[in-house]
Parts: sequence; C-alpha cells; structure tokens
Amino acid sequence: MRTALPTALLFALTCVGLALAADNVPPEGFTALFNGKDLSGWQAARGKPETEADRAKWQEHWKVEDGVIKFDGKGPDLWTSKKYKDFVLMVDWRLPKPGDSGIYLRGNSKSQVNIWVSPLGSGEVWGYRTDNNMPEEVRKACTPLKKADKPVGEWNRFVITLKGDRLTVELNGEVVIKDAQLPKIPPEGEIALQRHGDPVEFKNIFIKELQ
Repeated sequence: MRTALPTALLFALTCVGLALAADNVPPEGFTALFNGKDLSGWQAARGKPETEADRAKWQEHWKVEDGVIKFDGKGPDLWTSKKYKDFVLMVDWRLPKPGDSGIYLRGNSKSQVNIWVSPLGSGEVWGYRTDNNMPEEVRKACTPLKKADKPVGEWNRFVITLKGDRLTVELNGEVVIKDAQLPKIPPEGEIALQRHGDPVEFKNIFIKELQ
C-alpha cells in the first residue's frame, strides 16, 4: 500500500528540485514568464501596445544579464502582456542592498506582495493592511505571520497562490500570508514587477494557471 507524502514534504522536495534545476527552466505544470534571455512578454505600458521606442526607453533600466532581470531603480513598473485569473506564481528575487519593491497581482497596485527590508518581513499586502476602511480581520491577514527573508544580497523565493479573492504567500518555504481575503480584487489582470526607486533582481518566474 502506497502512502501519500505530506504536503510540507512535497513542497520541500519541489524546492530541492528547483534548486538543482537550471535557472529559468519551469518545473512540470508551470510556464516560464521569463525565458532567461530577454524581456519578451513584458512591457511598461499596462494593457496597451508599445512602440519599439517605448521599449528601448524602459530597457535602459530593466536589463537581462546572465539569466537575471536587473533593475536599476530608475524606470517604470514592468507588466506582463498577458492577463491572469487564478494562479500559483513562483518568483526568485534579490535586493542587492536594502530597498523596496514588490509583485502586483491582477493589474492592481493595491494587491501588492511586498519585497522590502522591514521588521515585518516581505510578503505583506501593503494596500490592504494599511487601508483603514478594511475590516480588522482583512488587515491582520495581510500582515506577515513571520519574517522569513534571507539576508540582503541573498536570493529569496516567493510562492504566491491567488484563487478568487484569497491569497497565500510562502517565502523561502515558510507561510507568511495564509488565506488572506482581498476584497474587490479584480477577477483578472496583469502581473507586475514593481519599481520603487531601488535596485532589485528577479529570475525563475514561473506560473501555473488554475481552473
């Protein structure tokens, strides 16, 4: 009789497998949003076409080097050209020095999963946690359960699950946001890498769309 592996063990094995795999190669069931070579599928203009001149301008600040997206902190947010509904999103990120960035979900800056150097830790959903019009339980759920960030200069991994208006965020294998409700989040929208005036780096950006 075969025994099912616990969920936590399955996640750990997946992380080990990803760590051993080549960068920017998606695990089974996932699609790469970054091919490791260029920024195809990304744009600064959300939801509308860009000219080659437009792309050249923001690519002065968002560059790909050695399989890593490197942002110098001086350009715009970077959006996917495609919209997404429910999904699991994996993102590796690194702050070269103390700074601030994040991941926007469904075309909405309010539903931002924070990347920053803070006592609270990364993963916080700033737009909901700080909204005094939201119920206390919503704001509390958007506050990280723990700080799971690695030291500045080291790579971190988000696993972000968004289904309906419910969000769970794992950071380096630790659940930091658990089943938080994001009232009135759009049902569909683009994903963005946030600019906040600080350098930040990304790689291994993978998505699995959920039915």
